[in-house]
Amino acid sequence: MKLIDRPFYMDTLKRLMGTPDIKVITGVRRSGKSKLMEAFKEYLEGEVDNTNVIHVNFNLPEFESLLEYHMLYDYVNGLYDPDKTNFVLIDEVQMCEGFERAINGMHASERFDIYITGSNAFLLSSDLATLFTGRTMTVDVFPFSFKEYLAYFSGQQIDEAFDSYLEMGGMSGSYVYGDSEDRRTYLADVFDTLILRDIRQKHRVRNPQLLERLSDFMMDNVSNISSARNITDALGRGGYEASNRTVSSYIDYLAQAFAFYRVRRYDIRGKRYLSSGDKYYLADHAFRLAKLGTRNLDYGRVLENIVAIELLRRGYEVYAGVLYKKEIDFVAMRGSEKLYIQVSDDISAETTFEREYAPLLSIHDAHPKLILTRTRHEMYTYEGIEVHDLARWLNA
Repeated sequence: MKLIDRPFYMDTLKRLMGTPDIKVITGVRRSGKSKLMEAFKEYLEGEVDNTNVIHVNFNLPEFESLLEYHMLYDYVNGLYDPDKTNFVLIDEVQMCEGFERAINGMHASERFDIYITGSNAFLLSSDLATLFTGRTMTVDVFPFSFKEYLAYFSGQQIDEAFDSYLEMGGMSGSYVYGDSEDRRTYLADVFDTLILRDIRQKHRVRNPQLLERLSDFMMDNVSNISSARNITDALGRGGYEASNRTVSSYIDYLAQAFAFYRVRRYDIRGKRYLSSGDKYYLADHAFRLAKLGTRNLDYGRVLENIVAIELLRRGYEVYAGVLYKKEIDFVAMRGSEKLYIQVSDDISAETTFEREYAPLLSIHDAHPKLILTRTRHEMYTYEGIEVHDLARWLNA
């Protein structure tokens, strides 16, 4: 498979070199965490002087003898070089029974700079403080952005490439399949066998059919305001009986495994978070097409999903805005920066354009206000609102 540079993530890892934290590389399955680790290893061995890199990849059979924490701990310590800076890189660390004891022991020795990846159902951010006695730093890895997609398929015209990205998404493992049905089969298998299976194993899910139906429902309702109660009611009408508590737990499992990202609602005028429902966005929009096909396919929701994940990828805190009962698709915050964003598939009709810009004009502060849509032209302004072609904004 073709590899491309992912400078944002590499720069993050380089910046964290030498810190005492345990670096935990997270993200949905098959988003490129192991490839990033390989690239980081090459950088350390080729560009950093006086290093000793100890790399364990539990996907490979040659490391099967280390699938117990004493063996892993002894192996790493046996390769320690006191005259060099020692880096420990471990892929799929959860496959080692008792891995947290080995990692904690390495960290306590203060001899290693430690980087790990693992199945996110078994290496949840909520579990890190319990698993590791040392401080952890997470590096969130997302599927390919549109900009990375353009780098992978270099030479394409931007608008044609974006049409392809809408179908293919950012899970680069699917790119090797030339047939669209083969790609969708691959993506469906990734979601079912890697994401849902991990969740079932981690949480001992008693009703796997409910979990799968719930994930399908959430895919079908991306960007809709949702709560455990209304989802439970909808599933009940479809013949899947469950309690609000069970559905709420299953939603949390899906979010913790990075299958979906939760976006809370934010009252712009009152500057407070709302408890009346959240929105959920899929880790990669192509999962929906693979699992549900083109049934009820709404390109506006697909574009909104792409923008939500891109904002998270760029390091923003993302909220769904509410102002005077009007909905703003996104309020994105990063430090002192704040953006108000509306997303639309097509604003060529005057009524549609008015529907998108009216809520933004009602916000009376100086922060940038954007409409992201498919104009296929460069950015222009209307009443102080920036109107961006989505493909070009994603490639900026």
